[in-house]
Amino acid sequence: MVASGGELGWLTWPDEQGWEIAQQALNGSLLYNYFICNVGAGEQDNWLRTTFIQRHPTATRVFVEMRFVVRDCNSFGADSLTCKETFNLHTSEADADIGTSFRKGQFRKVATIAPDEISGVGDMQINTETRVVDNLSRKGFYLAFQDIGACVAIYSVRVYYKTCPATVKSLAAFPETVAGGENQALREVAGACVENAVSEDQPRIYCTVDGEWVVPVGQCQCRPGYEPKNDSCQECKPGFFKTSVSNEACEHCPKNTEPSSSGALSCPCLQGFYRAPNDPLTAACSAQMAVGKLQLSWSPPADTGGRTDITYNVVCDRCEGSVCQPCGEKVRYDPSNTDLKEISVIISELEPHLNYTFTVEARNGVSHLCIAKRSVALSNTKNLVNNKLVPEYRITDFTVKCSLQEKDEEKNKVTTYTVLVLEKNSVQIIDLSPSTVYLFKVQALSPEGNPGSYSMEQEFSTPAEEMFRFAQKSPPPIKSFIFLFSYSRKNSHTRQGPEDAYFSSPEQLKPLKTYVDPHTYEDPNTAVLKFASEIHPTHVSKQKVIGVGEFGEVYRGILKAPGRKEAAVAIKTLKPGYTEKQRQDFLSEASIMGQFCHQNIIRLEGVVTKFKHVMIVTEYMENGALDKYLRDHDGEMSSFQLVGMLRGIAAGMKYLSDMSYVHRDLAARNILVNSKLECKVSDFGLSRVLEDDPEGTYTTSGGKIPIRWTAPEAIAYRKFTSASDVWSFGIVMWEVMAFGERPYWDMSNHEVMKAINEAFRLPAPMDCPSAVYQLMLQCWLQDRSKRPRFQDIVSLLDKLLKSPDSLKAIADFDPRVSIRLPSTSGSDGSPFRSVSEWLESIKMSQYSENFSMAGIVSMEQVLQMKSEDIRNIGVRLPGHLKRIAYSILGLKDQTSTLSVFAV
Repeated sequence: MVASGGELGWLTWPDEQGWEIAQQALNGSLLYNYFICNVGAGEQDNWLRTTFIQRHPTATRVFVEMRFVVRDCNSFGADSLTCKETFNLHTSEADADIGTSFRKGQFRKVATIAPDEISGVGDMQINTETRVVDNLSRKGFYLAFQDIGACVAIYSVRVYYKTCPATVKSLAAFPETVAGGENQALREVAGACVENAVSEDQPRIYCTVDGEWVVPVGQCQCRPGYEPKNDSCQECKPGFFKTSVSNEACEHCPKNTEPSSSGALSCPCLQGFYRAPNDPLTAACSAQMAVGKLQLSWSPPADTGGRTDITYNVVCDRCEGSVCQPCGEKVRYDPSNTDLKEISVIISELEPHLNYTFTVEARNGVSHLCIAKRSVALSNTKNLVNNKLVPEYRITDFTVKCSLQEKDEEKNKVTTYTVLVLEKNSVQIIDLSPSTVYLFKVQALSPEGNPGSYSMEQEFSTPAEEMFRFAQKSPPPIKSFIFLFSYSRKNSHTRQGPEDAYFSSPEQLKPLKTYVDPHTYEDPNTAVLKFASEIHPTHVSKQKVIGVGEFGEVYRGILKAPGRKEAAVAIKTLKPGYTEKQRQDFLSEASIMGQFCHQNIIRLEGVVTKFKHVMIVTEYMENGALDKYLRDHDGEMSSFQLVGMLRGIAAGMKYLSDMSYVHRDLAARNILVNSKLECKVSDFGLSRVLEDDPEGTYTTSGGKIPIRWTAPEAIAYRKFTSASDVWSFGIVMWEVMAFGERPYWDMSNHEVMKAINEAFRLPAPMDCPSAVYQLMLQCWLQDRSKRPRFQDIVSLLDKLLKSPDSLKAIADFDPRVSIRLPSTSGSDGSPFRSVSEWLESIKMSQYSENFSMAGIVSMEQVLQMKSEDIRNIGVRLPGHLKRIAYSILGLKDQTSTLSVFAV
């Protein structure tokens, strides 16, 4: 078969029974489209390639917007057994148009395209999808659409790239810039200050891949006489001035100055008025004053103590050098210096060449009882002094009085039984009796031990059974106090877990219930009704296909339930034509999820079961599966952040374990991540209940087992416990610290089982903290009884997070083992034939063009490269840089040169 060109210049392969061009009436217009519909002809492999698309020299990332229609496979009846409802997008780069030459091997897959809306008979639902083609480096590229057995018509394809528009930021002008790609997520751009603005350093800013400006560096400032307005520097108006380089607004000319002209740097004094040599140009001009006389004024205190009988005393000290003494009777005050009711006083008979300090003391009718001195210092440097009085409380200790209010037939009797003296502002009181009223009040003590007045008495009643916490703030002037009261029944064995502090609702503080296996119900529909809320389908709207599950598509959507705030949700659907058993199996996961309530377990919103289209609705996790998220952000997160994510997963698994529940399929692909980077355990399709016995197991007679994540006893005997979940958690830890690397790399399942039985364990990932790797090894102990429990894991991870320095010690790393690469050859044992083959083997093919453009075209040249050489050819991400560097080290097989590749 050969390829042929269509009327629009696009190329089809194979030539026969493949894509065809047609016209379709749509909204009164005739539109061209390419279509194919071989749904009943078995497996299909039909290609449609565009013409050569020239690339902008600096555009490494383009967006492909497709408008298309996909026919519903159910509309074909019995002919739809091999029907698909998706197609694939591919791309191939070239430096010149290669005409009708076509080879599938030239193309790399970009994405699988799934429709949001599927068309039935007689209707046509136009879908619009956009995908990113990244890491482009050659002069142009082709796009190709691969049909694998769908009924699809493509109406338009729009290819574009994003730019950061020309802009002015912080008075610096930046030109329009093409947005970068995956290898240059932030493109640095230099700018220039606008007219009449200056900067010490050249201003810079970064253009993101989404065409947005971020992180401006360096700030331009307006010259003297100019102020910032509307992204420019404009002259100060007449009557205004500015003395320095800054982005402050121009100021009014101060008092006793002449009006300024436009763009003035200062305002000169009026005749007869002066500035002292040390006065700033912003100061008002002054006339000479009568020697030895001044006026002091002040503001009333902000807190008057709830009284109106406020009076003031003025105290004067005069200083010669460092020696100060009271002013004495020489200084005159008008009207007086004591019991002043006004907030100003005239002071005269001051001597020249002396420094005077005046202190104003505010008092009220109860000041003689107060243990705190309230004062403010005023100096004679200005004629008018305006200050607020700020109280200076000196409280060092507190007493807390606790009283018991007992019921009496005639009256309530209050018995004081404890008084606590504290050096801190909180106390925990334990061993309280249930169903009892307690009274608390707090008193402040001065450093000399002088007591203040007690706060208002606070009444608190203990409940009959439950543990509780109570917070109460005391009134001013005492600082806020938090009292933590706890009550537990004697001889009780209930214990708080280390993550109790993360719970917020009273329900979560109650003891965990035991999980109930929905498969034990005679009618599985009863379990669904018991554990899941029914949602009316009109309250759910589907927006976009985000995945394909075992039973049907998964959508992002919106839940608009009555009385609740609109929320984003994920919607799992059951494909039409299902059997009753498929329906029950599909809904069993909802029966499981509906029993869980924890911040690290995916939350079930409800189900739709009473209508034709069966759905499971859960909370929407914006960042999707953890393994893919980590691969997309390789090297961009710190060990502290990664351990924090692991802590969340462990807390969720502890919750499940406490409910006597085993997951059986714990893996990074089954952990979902939201926009806050919170991790939540999901996918309960393989999960089963444990027996009441703590050592109980669930034994399966068959079925698929995820070998790479499963404990050896579970593989050998099909027995699953919480201890086997701990083994799986250790593998998840390795995935997280390796940024989504596949456990055991390209080893087969048989090789994995053989290696584990021979005591092989995954080596430490790059830059993995030693404490974290040691915990992995504990999770992988052969004897399951010696593995840590999830409560132990949560506790250890909490300690690591509270002491970040404990993450600085890095586990030993051997690149020849840890990256799992052939040291000198390809997968077939022969030496690598090309640089691109080597890069493909370490999953770094996106840098092939970087090596080629740098003239690195042979493996001999690769072996001579150092870390700096790798940076210079454009490898910037730390994770990618290390992977390539360590791979070269493995090729050299010289561990002594490890320091050469320190990055």
